[in-house]
Amino acid sequence: MFNKLKQMRRIATRYDKTALSFMSFLNIAAARLWIESLVNGT
Repeated sequence: MFNKLKQMRRIATRYDKTALSFMSFLNIAAARLWIESLVNGT
């Protein structure tokens, strides 16, 4: 999962200025990957 998250450009380059906005986007990206795995797994 970490490899897939690091492939997302916004996370890898950390465009977000505050820790809260970075963590929020990290949560959104992880949820997106999780939902994709649920959809593709069935």
